[in-house]
Amino acid sequence: MTEKLPKGFRSDFIVCDGINIHLVHNGSPYSGSPLEDTRQPILMLHGFPEFWLAWEAVMEALGDTYLILVPDQRGYNKSDAPRGAENYKARLLVQDMLTLTKKVLGERSFSLAGHDWGASIAYALAINFPEKVDHLLIANGVHPICFQNAMIDHPAQAQASAYFHILRSSDAASHMCANDFSKTFSMFEKFSLSPWLDDAMKERYRKAWDSEERLAAMLHWYNSSPIVVPQEGKPISDAPLYNAAPDQFRVTMPHTLIWGLGDQALLPVSQEHLGTYCADLRRIEVEDADHWILHTHGPLVANALRELIG
Repeated sequence: MTEKLPKGFRSDFIVCDGINIHLVHNGSPYSGSPLEDTRQPILMLHGFPEFWLAWEAVMEALGDTYLILVPDQRGYNKSDAPRGAENYKARLLVQDMLTLTKKVLGERSFSLAGHDWGASIAYALAINFPEKVDHLLIANGVHPICFQNAMIDHPAQAQASAYFHILRSSDAASHMCANDFSKTFSMFEKFSLSPWLDDAMKERYRKAWDSEERLAAMLHWYNSSPIVVPQEGKPISDAPLYNAAPDQFRVTMPHTLIWGLGDQALLPVSQEHLGTYCADLRRIEVEDADHWILHTHGPLVANALRELIG
C-alpha cells in the first residue's frame, strides 16, 4: 500500500554513503541533482519510536511557504536498517544528514528542527557544522551536555530516564514487538495522554515498525549513545559528556526551544542551563503540552518556526 503523505509532498530515496534514506519532501522529484527551489529549506528530524510522520501537522502548516525535508532517519520506517549498534553512532547519523542535504540542496544552508532523538542529531549538526544551519528549533529535546549533567546531578532525571536500561537490554526488540507492539505503543502513553493515537494512527506506526529486526535497529540509537544513566546503588561509570567544556558545544545560530511542560521523560532540569551554550536563545513553554508536542501542538510549532526564520 502506498504511504499516505500530506498534500503536496512526495517520497524519494537518497543514497547517503551507501545507506538508502527515505525522504518525504515538497520539492520536485529528485533526479540526482540538487533541487531548483528558491524557498528556504527546513530539515526536520524525528525521534524514537517515530518516523517522518511525527512532523505531519507541521509539514501541512508550512508546506506552501518552505522547502521541507523530512527523512526517516537510519533504522526507521523505509530507510535502511544496518545491523549492529556500531552503525548508529552519532557521527554516522549526522553524516547521513550532511550527505542528504548536499545531494538535495547542493551547497545551500538550511533551517533545522528536531524532536527527541532527532533533537540530539540536530544539536550535533548545529554544533559541529554551524555553517550549514541557519536556524535551530528544538521541540522537547535536549542539548547533550545539559542532559548528561542533569542525569548525574538530579536523581529525578535519572529516574525518569530509567527506561534507557530496558531499551538497551539484549531482549528489548522482542519485548517491544510482543503483543502487537503493545510495549512500543506504551512509550507514547507512558509519557503523556495520547488522544491523537487513534486506531488509524496506530496502524500507520505498525507498518513503520514492521518487525523485530526493525525495532532492533531503532533501539540501536539507545545502545550507541554515550549518555550514561545512573542506577540507584551502583557507581557511575565514565561519563565522557559530564561537565564537558562549553566551548566545544556552542550553538551559534538563532535557536528556539519549545518545551511542553507536561513531559514525563525529559524534566525541566534537563535544559535549565541551556543558555550557557547558546548565543541567541528563545524559550517557549507550553503548559498544556507534553513530550509528544508535535502531535498535539503542530500549528504552534509551525508558527514558532516561522517566527524563528523570519
